[in-house]
Amino acid sequence: MEILLQQIINGLVLGSMYALVALGYTMVYGIINLINFAHGEVLMVGALTSWALIGTVQEAMPWLPGWGVLIIVLVISCFVAATLNFIIEKVAYRPLRNSPKLAPLITAIGMSILLQTLAMIIFKPNYKPYPTLLPSAPIAVGGAVITPTQIMILGLTAVSLAVLMYLVNYTKLGRAMRATAENPRVAALMGVKPDMVISATFIIGAILATIAGVMYASNYGTVQHTMGFLPGLKAFTAAVFGGIGNLAGAVVGGILLGLIESIGSGYIGTLTGGVLGSHYSDIFAFIVLIIMLTLRPSGLLGERVADRA
Repeated sequence: MEILLQQIINGLVLGSMYALVALGYTMVYGIINLINFAHGEVLMVGALTSWALIGTVQEAMPWLPGWGVLIIVLVISCFVAATLNFIIEKVAYRPLRNSPKLAPLITAIGMSILLQTLAMIIFKPNYKPYPTLLPSAPIAVGGAVITPTQIMILGLTAVSLAVLMYLVNYTKLGRAMRATAENPRVAALMGVKPDMVISATFIIGAILATIAGVMYASNYGTVQHTMGFLPGLKAFTAAVFGGIGNLAGAVVGGILLGLIESIGSGYIGTLTGGVLGSHYSDIFAFIVLIIMLTLRPSGLLGERVADRA
């Protein structure tokens, strides 16, 4: 039971990060029917930016506690990543908005490779240790342990999701996003500016991805220019699993995928007689994707985006 509880805690932490990234995928898809495959690289840029800033902030403000440093670098990294995603949408996707669907898809893949290459040139290709800014002493929970960093991840994810749901459901921007997702032409006739709404969606997605990237780096203690590819791919799987285009589906898909991956990696060695080990945990995300696309292509919670006229 202690092992199971530990894997559930690890799965919730991992699933929280997947959920934040999956929300970026599902918001963009829900509004403009585009899969932004460069979204994982936005996570990477946010994490690498925070890593580069930590030393500078600590030198400038040596009296600041670790959590204060983390907040400052997180805010600056969110601004950098949001600016980058805004430029990506304006330069790479907006000119292709009325093109065949294959064109923006190929552009997104190309943008992902471009960002990885630029990050490799700027930050160098080696793995870099991410400083530990929060206390590292684990806290016992019913036979399992949880670290302050993992508690921070769960808390920050809950706050981010609450803010996003409030933004989408109770603000003017949220109503404009929902109207644009329903029918951008009619929304434009009603005074909504679809271009502004789409840019705002990309900015919000970048902020969520940066939060996930900083949490990912804090939890695993390392950053590198390819670090966003696999989490981005798994988050896309989570979005499809939950029902791409549906915000609640992205959250459910992310949490469930994290739990499946964590629990599966804890028991895969026993189930396969030692043939597979925990380092094969990545296969679970894609097994789930294959099963879901086969049995229920619309995902667990379906898709709320209406057909456009």
